[in-house]
Amino acid sequence: MDMQGQGAVIWRNRALMLFDRVAVPVAVCDVYGAVLLANPAMAAECGTTPGRLRGRDVLELFSPREAGQVERIAQALRLRHRSRYQVSVRWPAPGGGERYGELTADPVSDTANDTPALLVMLRVRGERRPGAGPPVRVSPVEARILALLAGGATTARAARETGLTPDGVAYHLRRLSARWDAANRTELVARAYALGVLAPGVWPPEPADVP
Repeated sequence: MDMQGQGAVIWRNRALMLFDRVAVPVAVCDVYGAVLLANPAMAAECGTTPGRLRGRDVLELFSPREAGQVERIAQALRLRHRSRYQVSVRWPAPGGGERYGELTADPVSDTANDTPALLVMLRVRGERRPGAGPPVRVSPVEARILALLAGGATTARAARETGLTPDGVAYHLRRLSARWDAANRTELVARAYALGVLAPGVWPPEPADVP
C-alpha cells in the first residue's frame, strides 16, 4: 500500500473512532434508508447494539408522524437534490413509553455524480411515560413565552420576541400561574418542564414538539 493509501486508512479509522464517541445518535444509511453504520448512541435509542442495526430500515425504527414527508424526501433524492431533510418521528423508548423528535438526513458522497448515502442524526425532543395522561396543551404564544423565561428573558424582552406588549406577556403569565398554581416565575418554568411543555435537554430552551 502506498503512502496515500495508508493515510486514507488512518483518517478513516480516526473518523470511525470519532463516530463511535459522539454522544448524538448518528447513523449512515443508503439512499433507500437501510442502516449501513450506526454509533452506540443511535443503537441505545433502539435498545440494541450497533451491529444489530445494520441492514434495518431507519423508518421502521423511527415512525414518521407524516407519511407525506418521507415521499417528498424520496422524490428529492431520486432527483439528486442535496438539501438537508428533516422528518418528525416517534419511537419506543428503551425503558418503555414513547419518545419523539426529529431525524435529520444529509446526503453525502465523494462526487456530485455518485449515488449519495445519508448521514442521519436523531434529535430527541421529549418522552411520554407509560400510563401518562395526555400532554398538557398551551397556546403557541404561551409556550414561546415560557421558553424565553426559561432562558432568562425579562418581560420586556419576551414582549419584543413575541410581538406583545409587556402587559400582554404579564397577562399570559398570570393565567399560566393561576392554571398551574405556581407561586413565582421559577416555579412556573419548573412546571412547564415537568408537564412536558418545554423540551428537555435543549439549550436555548424551546417548546416541546408534542405529538
